[in-house]
Amino acid sequence: MNLIVVGASYRTAPVELLETLSLVDGARALPRLLSDGRVGEAVVLSTCNRVEVYAAAPAFHPGLSHLGDVLAELTGLPADQLASSLYVHHGEDAVRHVFRVAAGLDSMVAGEAQILGQLREAYQSATDADATGRMLHELLQQALRVGKRAHAETGIDHAPRSMVSAALDHAVAAPDHAVEQPRNWLVVGAGAMGALSVAELSRREAGTVTVVNRGPDRALRLAQAYGAHAAPIERLPELLAAADVVITATASVDHVLTVENVRAARTGATKILTIIDLALPRDVEPEVGGLDGVRLVDVARLGAVVAQPADLEVMAVEQIVDAEVEAYAGWLRGAEVAPTVAALRARADDVVTAELRRLTQRRADLTDEQRAEVAHTVHRIVQRLLHQPTVRVRQLAAEPGGAAYAQLLRDLFDLSVIPGSPDQTTTVADVPDVSGRPVTEEGAR
Repeated sequence: MNLIVVGASYRTAPVELLETLSLVDGARALPRLLSDGRVGEAVVLSTCNRVEVYAAAPAFHPGLSHLGDVLAELTGLPADQLASSLYVHHGEDAVRHVFRVAAGLDSMVAGEAQILGQLREAYQSATDADATGRMLHELLQQALRVGKRAHAETGIDHAPRSMVSAALDHAVAAPDHAVEQPRNWLVVGAGAMGALSVAELSRREAGTVTVVNRGPDRALRLAQAYGAHAAPIERLPELLAAADVVITATASVDHVLTVENVRAARTGATKILTIIDLALPRDVEPEVGGLDGVRLVDVARLGAVVAQPADLEVMAVEQIVDAEVEAYAGWLRGAEVAPTVAALRARADDVVTAELRRLTQRRADLTDEQRAEVAHTVHRIVQRLLHQPTVRVRQLAAEPGGAAYAQLLRDLFDLSVIPGSPDQTTTVADVPDVSGRPVTEEGAR
């Protein structure tokens, strides 16, 4: 199988394109990605600053072409327009990218831990949809371990803990609030980002926090959990007028704050209103930032102002990633030789079966018990002869340049093997996980 990553992030794509791509969720994309066999496994990760597809495909070029076609189909964008903003990683580069994402190195706020939860949810959703197999199972499990190591073993957590905390730092430190700290906070949206915002404001004892959501029950539960206030969506105009800072984080596909409703709420206002838009697609109409007395910070602007961890901390995480990539690459090389080993064992079984059939024809005088004893003995001899070579070739294949050993085995025994082919008689236990333990049937789910 070929590991492929196709995606776009705040680094490569304008926010308008990210908004369109963010509508490609797993529920819509996974059935299409797995529809014709060109992609065998897939996970879709969609956050406020990236949309990525992690895929395992039998062949690289057909798989990549299919990924591009599906993204173009689901977004309604021409493939050539998408291609200019998408990045592609393959093989070991794909592994490195996923591990860097999990460690927070590719986040807008380097080192932020929120990406771990988002990655875990994307993996779980794909697993629930029966879209993951052994290859992505091991990749995502290992990526989550890499992310945990990065936070446990380095000082990268000294940076802001998430994009939310970075946004709040920026809002409070802005010149407009230098004399008087904002006291009235309005959070629009009670989903994951909204909840994280309320939790962070509560931790900071920021002042009066009011939560507004289209579903009032959810807003009330969130407010009660953190000592905040809940209000119906109908009160949004008056709450806008009273707020110092508004954080928007809904899942709406339409703008929640427009030039019209913000201008109306600002009538007669003299204080500065800071609006932090953490949603993708954006909750706030971009032109709102041009209104008098309004500061708008969205995903695009936030990337240019957030604080980043020190170089030494980043280097420490990069070293963890390098070591884990090499470990996974060894596992991957070992996985690639598994079909060859299975083909060799299948060839040996075919030879034994044919010879036993000939023996039966030539020695009709043998009893059933004698034939069974001969068959058992021959099978044991063949298995013992093959055991050490196949164990050794798996070990050698896990080393750099190990693919040559699998090819040599195929040439010596004239084996026909389709790389990554699922129809080989490979058992799950033929391929150990990264730690060297055999993968169980349940673990390979």
